[in-house]
Amino acid sequence: MSNPWVVLVTTVAIIALSAFFVAVEFAMLAARRHRFEDAAATSRTARAALRSSHELTVLLAGAQLGITACTLALGAITKPAVHHWLTPLFASWGLPAVPADVVGFVLALVIVTFLHLVVGEMAPKSWAIAHPEASAQLLALPMRAFMWAVRPVLRALNESANRMLRRVGVEPVDEMVAVTDPASLRHLVEHSANVGALDEAFSAQLSQALELQRITVRDLADPAAVPVTVPTTATAQDVQRASLDSGHLRILVGDAGAVTGVVHVRDTLMSEPTAPAAPFVRPVYELPGDTLVATAFAGMREGRHHLAVVTGGERTLVVTLADVVERLLPQATGTGAA
Repeated sequence: MSNPWVVLVTTVAIIALSAFFVAVEFAMLAARRHRFEDAAATSRTARAALRSSHELTVLLAGAQLGITACTLALGAITKPAVHHWLTPLFASWGLPAVPADVVGFVLALVIVTFLHLVVGEMAPKSWAIAHPEASAQLLALPMRAFMWAVRPVLRALNESANRMLRRVGVEPVDEMVAVTDPASLRHLVEHSANVGALDEAFSAQLSQALELQRITVRDLADPAAVPVTVPTTATAQDVQRASLDSGHLRILVGDAGAVTGVVHVRDTLMSEPTAPAAPFVRPVYELPGDTLVATAFAGMREGRHHLAVVTGGERTLVVTLADVVERLLPQATGTGAA
């Protein structure tokens, strides 16, 4: 192929194709799948990107196949053409035929490698990493079309790679699972605070929130606190008096250290002072002492329980939503009005 314009147009097309496959590969690796799920209801490109994320190994095989084909095409078309143009130029400068041919070959290889590496790989890679979801959706439909056209080849390549992995004891997966555990998040928060990227107050709150993933309700409950309790025979006036003395809105009900229920003082306000409080007693929410605070908080919020009794210990312990909030926001002043 000696026509320089044909070579130029062909080279630009090959480098553009290489850039396309590189961008697809890195965009799908960096993108967050949940963002595709959020947009899938209204966006065709988001649905295409979501389908690709579910068969990531096939997509990567397609991207690698495309990049390899582009590299071979540049080596078969552009490099010989550039070599063919440069060798006579160096010969015209007085170089012997063999040195001119060698210099032309090396320089052609450098030029083609530079164009492919910088324009066809590094630039699209940086763009895809900087805008993963946007680039993945932009390129999703043409990549799905390419995968459809060469799917038998991609499946054969993918199965070959999977068999090799299984032979060395590695179980292949078809999609990437990104899981960030509390320990990793805790390290990220600490690092962000140390380098000044996260305000110290926010860092403390995030750290406290992450702590809730490993501390239990027994750790959270104050062992020195004495729960406010009225007997099962208590009257409305007894409940109101206990509420005034303690500042709590919810009063435990029980005898001999055994809690049988809880009553909200609000429910007794319209009753006669000597009326029994038993009709207003509700079942108390109980939690084993080894329940994680995060799990307890979710259960209390779902069941609308503001107070829980910790079981499994020698004495009665109580945790409230206010205790959890105070652990999350140490600066906040708890009212104790459980």
